[in-house]
Amino acid sequence: MSVAPDMAGQPPEGAAAGEPLIVQRHEGWVHVRFNRPEALNALDVATARAFLGVVESLANDDGVRAVLLSGAGRAFMAGGDLAQLRAAPVETAHALIGPLHQALRLLTSMRAPVVAALHGAVAGAGLSLALAADVAIAAAGARFNLAYTRIGTSCDLGATWSLPRIVGLRRALQIALLSEDLDAERAEAWGLVARVVPAERLVEEAQALTRRLAQGPTRAYGHIKRLMRNSSGQPLDRQLDDEQQAFADCAAGEDFVEGLAAFFDKRAPRFVGR
Repeated sequence: MSVAPDMAGQPPEGAAAGEPLIVQRHEGWVHVRFNRPEALNALDVATARAFLGVVESLANDDGVRAVLLSGAGRAFMAGGDLAQLRAAPVETAHALIGPLHQALRLLTSMRAPVVAALHGAVAGAGLSLALAADVAIAAAGARFNLAYTRIGTSCDLGATWSLPRIVGLRRALQIALLSEDLDAERAEAWGLVARVVPAERLVEEAQALTRRLAQGPTRAYGHIKRLMRNSSGQPLDRQLDDEQQAFADCAAGEDFVEGLAAFFDKRAPRFVGR
C-alpha cells in the first residue's frame, strides 16, 4: 500500500523530539501535525491535552484564517491509545475524551475552516476527528474504519453527530456497527472525503487547499459553518432569520465591500478576513 510522505513542510519553530504535536504557523494558516508516528499517532492523554491547548490558542487568534490537520509518519491516526486505556479504562476514557471534545467544540465553532489531510490508517478517533473537519482530502491507499465496535465500545469525538449528516443514517449505522475497512475510493464516493489524490501529492494538495481558504472571506466562512452545522436542529423559519442576520453581518464587513468591488472591476478579490 502506498502512503503519503510525512507532512513535514518547513522545520517548525521550537519543535522537539517527542512532542505529541508539531505546530507550524504560516501566513494566515496553521498546520497542526500529530506526532506519535511510532504509535500511528494514537491519541493518549498527553496528546489530548496538548491538542486542546493548541486549539484554544488558535480559536483566540484572529490571524488564523485556516487550519490544516495531518499526521506524521505512516498514518493520519489509528485511534486511541489502547494500551493506556487498558491500564485504567474508565479513568483514562474521561481524561482522554474530555479535552478532545472541548477541542472539537472550539474547532467546529471557530470561523477558520479546518482541513484534514488523511493517509494510511484513519481509524477510530482518527476517523471521528476527520469527520469533524470542514474539508477532508485523502491519499490513495488510505484506509478508513470507525473501529469502535471492534473493541466493544461506542463512538466519541462527535462521530455519531457527524457521520449520519455526511452519509445518512442507514449508511452511518452500517459503518459504525460493522467496523469494516473502507478504501479511499469508497470514502470519496460516500462523501467522507472531498477527493482522493496520489499519495505523493497529498502534502502539496492539502497545503494549497489550506492556503486558498486562508485567503478567503473568513467572516463569511464562520457564518456558513455555523448555519450549516445548526441547520438540522431548527425549523426553516428560524434558519431563514439566521441567514438574513448573517448576510447583514457580512455586508457590514470589509470583505463584502472588496468582493463587490472585485466583481465590478473584473478582478480577483483580495479578502482580509474581516
